[in-house]
Amino acid sequence: MENIMNIFLLTIGASFVQRTTGFGFGIFIMTMLPFMMPSYGEATTLSGLLAMTTSTLICIRMRKFITWKRLIPILLTFVVISTPTIFLSTRIDNQSLNRILGITLILTTLYFTFFSKKIKLKTTLPYQVGAGTVSGVMGGFFGMQGPPAVLYFISSEPDKNHYIAMAQTYFLLGNSVMTVVRAANGFLTATVGRNYLFCLAAVFIGTMLGSWAFKRIPGKIFPYIVYSYIGISGLVIFLTA
Repeated sequence: MENIMNIFLLTIGASFVQRTTGFGFGIFIMTMLPFMMPSYGEATTLSGLLAMTTSTLICIRMRKFITWKRLIPILLTFVVISTPTIFLSTRIDNQSLNRILGITLILTTLYFTFFSKKIKLKTTLPYQVGAGTVSGVMGGFFGMQGPPAVLYFISSEPDKNHYIAMAQTYFLLGNSVMTVVRAANGFLTATVGRNYLFCLAAVFIGTMLGSWAFKRIPGKIFPYIVYSYIGISGLVIFLTA
């Protein structure tokens, strides 16, 4: 019972972060969720299901800002790459994966923080395939496909509303595919199902609080809040690995 309550509170925090910054559900919840679930695979499956629900709520409200022709190439690449990566993830030590992830997030944050004004990613096929590939690898191994896609969308979309809509649609469809693959690997268990149903209310609470905060963040400051969260998450993951 104690674990379920802790997961409930984690879900509120993760949904809040996802709605406020446009990503981060998996990063937030996966720093602690693996210690509360029977296996790492079940933790990533639960995280994916709850993140899907959060993204669904956001997509419904922000659907007018979605541009499908810019979304489909990166999404298809993500699906192709993440599927075999999920199978490979069952053969690699979890501690090593977390350390690699932590270092990657920290270095990425430093790069974008200092060079973001010089970076403007184009909505062309090479950039979309590149972002989808890196996102697929990170999604398959860590259940955290967010950072590469986020950095692409926030650099290529015209404003924070388009960024949020595109990112959440990407996460919704991507997590749907990964959930099917994880289920095929035996990670969609009764324990995952019970925790998911219990935490649905937490998703609604966190999403509503995040929506309130999102409307009050100035557009010029918004990207740096996103970069900071990626970096802090990377440091936490590396230190707790």
